[in-house]
Amino acid sequence: MSRNIRTDPGVLQVIPPPGQGAPLPKEGEKNILITSALPYCNNVPHLGNIIGSTLSADVFSRYARTRNWRTLYICGTDEYGTATETQALKEGITPRELCDKYNVLHKETYKWFDIGFDYFGRTSTPLHSEIAQEIYTNLGKNNLLEKQEKEQTYCEGCPKFLADRYVEGICPHCGFEDARGDQCDGCSRTLDAIELIKPRCLVDKTHVVTTRTSAHMYLKLNEIQPKTEQWIKESAKIGKWSPNAVINADGEIVDARMKKGLMPTPLTRDLKWGVPVPVEGEDTYGMKGKVLYVWFDAPIGYPSITANYTPEWKQWWFNPKHVNLYQFMGKDNVYFHTVYWPSVQIGDGRDWTKLHHLSTTEYLNYEGGKFSKSKNRGVFGPAAKDTGIPASVWRYYLLSSRPETADAMFSWSECITANNNVLLNNFGNFVNRTLKFVSSQFNGVIPESGDAPGPYSPNDPNDADFITSVNALLKDYIDAMDAVKIRLGLQTVMLISMRGNNYLQSSGLNKALIAADPIRCGQVVSRAVNLIYTLSALIHPFMPATSESILAQLNAPARAVPEVLSNDILAGHSIGTPEHLFKKIEESMAEVWRIKFGGNDAAEASAAATPDPLKAAPGKGKKKGGKATEEPADPDKPKSPEALALEAKVAEQGQAIREMKAKTPKTPELEAEIKAAVDVLKDLKAQLLAALKAS
Repeated sequence: MSRNIRTDPGVLQVIPPPGQGAPLPKEGEKNILITSALPYCNNVPHLGNIIGSTLSADVFSRYARTRNWRTLYICGTDEYGTATETQALKEGITPRELCDKYNVLHKETYKWFDIGFDYFGRTSTPLHSEIAQEIYTNLGKNNLLEKQEKEQTYCEGCPKFLADRYVEGICPHCGFEDARGDQCDGCSRTLDAIELIKPRCLVDKTHVVTTRTSAHMYLKLNEIQPKTEQWIKESAKIGKWSPNAVINADGEIVDARMKKGLMPTPLTRDLKWGVPVPVEGEDTYGMKGKVLYVWFDAPIGYPSITANYTPEWKQWWFNPKHVNLYQFMGKDNVYFHTVYWPSVQIGDGRDWTKLHHLSTTEYLNYEGGKFSKSKNRGVFGPAAKDTGIPASVWRYYLLSSRPETADAMFSWSECITANNNVLLNNFGNFVNRTLKFVSSQFNGVIPESGDAPGPYSPNDPNDADFITSVNALLKDYIDAMDAVKIRLGLQTVMLISMRGNNYLQSSGLNKALIAADPIRCGQVVSRAVNLIYTLSALIHPFMPATSESILAQLNAPARAVPEVLSNDILAGHSIGTPEHLFKKIEESMAEVWRIKFGGNDAAEASAAATPDPLKAAPGKGKKKGGKATEEPADPDKPKSPEALALEAKVAEQGQAIREMKAKTPKTPELEAEIKAAVDVLKDLKAQLLAALKAS
C-alpha cells in the first residue's frame, strides 16, 4: 500500500517506545525521569494499586514520548524487609523464592495491562546493596548517624526480636485492633512496635511477647529538617505538586510530623533478609549481622534499578539541572517521597536529582467496599484478563475514574457503560464510520481535498468553527497533560472525538455529497482522517493498543502530539483495513462479574438464585412484561450532535456522583447533594434515550 504522509520536523514520534532503548539525558532538551512507587513483593496488585501508581505513571511516560521528550520510566519490586519474611513463612518457602515468584506475577500483570516500563527490576540485587551501603556510609561521614539503644518487641517462643511486621496489636492512637508494628492501617500513622497494646507474634499468637533492649543506628532527620523544608518549598512551587498533606497552596509546611519536628529515625533492623549494614574496620557500634531498614533501602531502589538497566545511571540521578523527576504513588506513600527520601538525599551530600513533580491518588474502592485478598473481594491483577474485557477498556475505565481529589468507587455497571456509550458509540463510531467510508467509496485511497500540507487555516471558509474548536481542545489537552491532570486529559480526548462525530453529521458526509460536491466531500474525508491521525497520538498514553490499531488502519507511523490540527495524511495515501475498535459488552454481565469478584460470601449467596447471563443470548423481538425489547444500537448508525453531547453529560454526571459517594463523613447535607445529583442523572438519561430514538 502506498504511503503519502507529511514528515516535516515535529510531525512524527521519534522517541522510542518504552523498553526499546531509552535515550540518555541531553542538555538543552526536555529530559523526563519517571518512577512509580515500588510494589511490595509479597502479593499480587489489585486495580487500586495499579491505578494509584504504575498505570498513572505509564500514561505520563507515554505522553512524554508523544511530545518527543527524552524519557525513562523505572519501576520494580520492593523485596527486602519483614513483610517478605512473614509471607515466605506463611507459604513455607525462602524469602528469595517468594520474591522470584511475585516478581514474575507483577511483571505478567503489568505486561497484560500494557504498562510499558523501560525497565522493571527489583531491589534484591548486588548493585542495590552497593548503592544503599554507600549512602549509609556517606550519612555516617557527614555525622548524621547516631547509635540508640531502645526496647524492641521480643518473642519468648521464637525466640528472637520481632521485626515490625511480625507483630500486631491494638493501635495506641485509634484503637484499630490489627495495627502492624510499623504502621496502622486504621489511621495510617507510622508506629514503633513497642507502642502496640496487647502485642502478639504473627508466627504463633500463643507466644509470649515482651521487650528487650537492642542497639540500632538512627538518622538525625532533626538536623536535616531545615534544609528539607527549604527544598520542599522550592520544589513544590516549581514542580506544581498535586495537593497533599505536606505543603499547602500558600507554601506553608502542613505535614504533621514536620510541624511537630522530625525525630531521629532507625536505619537498621535485627533481620537476616536485607542489605547488610556496612561495617568498616572495628565494629564500634555493634551493627555486624544487622540489615538496613526496608523503609530506608526501598526508595534507593529507584536509582539502583536504573543502575541495573544502564551503566550511565548517574546521568539520570545526579543531574538535577537537566532532568525532571516525576513520581507517582498513592497518598499513603507521600511522606516517604517528599520528606524521608529527599532528606536522605540531602544528608548524603551529593547533587542528587530530586523530586520535581509529585502525582498522588486517593483510594479506589470496590463496589461499595474495599478490595480484600483474604476475602477474595475485588479484581486482582491477573484476574482482569479472565473477564474478556480488553486491556484498553480496563485502562480507559480506570483512568476515567482516577481518584485524583477524592476516593473513587469501582462499579461494573459504570465500566460497561463507559465501554458501550463512550468508547463504542463515540470514539469508535467516529473512527470506524470515517474509515469505512474511505474504504467503500474511495477504494481505501485518500481523495483530493484541495488542502495544502501542514496546519489548516482557522479562517477556512468551510470549517473555521471546526478547526478553531479542535485547536482549542488540543491546547486544553496539552495543558492538562503537562500538568499531569490525567483524567482531564482523557476527557478532552473524548470531547475531540465527539467534535469529529459532530463534524461528520454537520457536513452531511454520505454518497449524495460525493455526487453533489466531490471536492467538498474529499475535503471532509481528508480532514476527518487527519483528526483521527491526531487522535491516535492523543489516545496513545491512555490506550496504546487502541492507538496501534488506529495506526494500522490508517497505514501510518506514530504521530507526535500536534499543537494544531494539520493536513498530514495526504491525497493518494492508501489506508489499511477498517475494523471495529471496540465491541459491545452486555449489561447482564455486570451481575455475573459482581458475583464472581464479590467475595466468597457473595458467590455462595447468589449461586442458587442467579441465572447465568452467558447462557441467554440477546435476540430481537423478545418480550418482557408484554412489551418487545429494543434491539441493540447499531454502532455504525450516526448519532445526532444532541445525543453525543448528552452521552458526555451522562458520563460526567456519573463520575461526579461517584466522587460524592466516596466523600466522608456522610453528612445529611452530602446525602441531599447526592440525591439531587442522582435526580439530574436520571433526567439526563431520559433525555438521552429520547435523543437516541429520534436520531
